Amino acid sequence: MNGLDPVIHAEARLRVITALNMIGEGNSIAFPRLRKMLDMTAGNLSTHLRKLEDAQYVTQNKTIEGRTPATYVSITTTGRAAFASYRKQLLSLLDSEEKAQP
Repeated sequence: MNGLDPVIHAEARLRVITALNMIGEGNSIAFPRLRKMLDMTAGNLSTHLRKLEDAQYVTQNKTIEGRTPATYVSITTTGRAAFASYRKQLLSLLDSEEKAQP
């Protein structure tokens, strides 16, 4: 796939990493809010976050608020760099295909 990062390239993970990139490094979002924003089930989002976390692209911070557990998700420096590289490669690929058309 022309060097496109397979961790990011899956559609659901691309949506997740794009949303987290927009929030910005150093900022986090509550898991339920991210789930709602992306219109994903909790299980599906958890699975994709685990893949991104294994690649060190995101972190999950689990805490207790009052008596309720809460999970916050944020993009890492590595994740932002991987997303920027992915975006650059994808744009280059799209541009080269556009130039190749008659």
